[in-house]
Amino acid sequence: MDALNTLIASTGIMHFTVGQVVMMLVGFLLLYLAIVRGFEPLLLLPIGFGAILTNIPLAGMGEPGGLLYMIYEVGIGTGFFPLLIFMGVGAMTDFSALIANPRMLFLGAAAQFGIFATLFGAIALNWVPGLSFTLQEASAIAIIGGADGPTAIFLASKLAPDLLGAIAVAAYSYMALVPIIQPPIMKALTTKAEREVQMTQLRPVGKREKIIFPLMLVFLTILLLPTAAPLIGMFCLGNLMRESGVVERLSKTAQNELINIVTIFLGLAVGSRLSADKFLTAQTLGILILGMVAFAIGTAAGVLMAKLMAKLSKQPINPLIGAAGVSAVPMAARVVNKVGLQANPHNFLLMHAMGPNVAGVIGSAVAAGILLALVG
Repeated sequence: MDALNTLIASTGIMHFTVGQVVMMLVGFLLLYLAIVRGFEPLLLLPIGFGAILTNIPLAGMGEPGGLLYMIYEVGIGTGFFPLLIFMGVGAMTDFSALIANPRMLFLGAAAQFGIFATLFGAIALNWVPGLSFTLQEASAIAIIGGADGPTAIFLASKLAPDLLGAIAVAAYSYMALVPIIQPPIMKALTTKAEREVQMTQLRPVGKREKIIFPLMLVFLTILLLPTAAPLIGMFCLGNLMRESGVVERLSKTAQNELINIVTIFLGLAVGSRLSADKFLTAQTLGILILGMVAFAIGTAAGVLMAKLMAKLSKQPINPLIGAAGVSAVPMAARVVNKVGLQANPHNFLLMHAMGPNVAGVIGSAVAAGILLALVG
């Protein structure tokens, strides 16, 4: 009888808390969004499954010595995984559209306005009872506006590790919802005539230019903002491997096997932070709201900057491309192209939108470097 009681006491059923059940349901929701709705499945699936594993009573997978705990400490606590992801993204990125039209850097910079606007919003929420964010935590939350998951995780691991789970889920959820969130903002800020504008074809970009660009970007980072060097440096290393043409095996590995392996572990590590005691707080709700605000402001700022550039430029500029200034590569550029085609069936904006889209990746990394320099 004692053995039976011991066996019953060792089951998970006897030790579940309400919080653990809720967080498991959150994990299943993320799995539903990934599998059924196709929202960022490469990350939401392992994050959701990691959330389920870390909330299993008695398993201790997210506690010191547990599998998920070790994955988190090695990959996220050190900032290692986001940097490897950035190298893989760099190896998959073509800078041609940005090199051919460098003015698109302004759109990538404008879209980061959402980050700094949300920083002040997070600090202002300290007036709300039950909410309290330090300057470091507010900075980590604000980076969600850049719509760049690895950057958000990297900065949160440095400035607010306790909030990493909520920040990562918010960042990747809003990235997945780009096709839903952005079009209403884009249409509200532009006229039909503006959305119909057709842009001239971009000039061809030579191999030498493609090789020089990442080297120049690293050099400028060293001189002006060394705190952004980890992100920018790995991004440019991946891109240089792609464009140099002399290390094709390394480039393909970074684009495929390496980034896929790291993505699995990154998702599980983020999921390990979705335990009930860390996620079910008033701060989490504040983070989700602020993340949405940051993303909306970034989209709007990019579109408004593009409208201004269109008025000052001799060449036609469709203001829709400003929405691609938030990172979210290449989904934001595809959304721009789709909205442009709805206004004008002959309006193909994908390549033009890739310029500010890539600039947004650089812009979010620079913003993270600035925040680290100021409050890190």
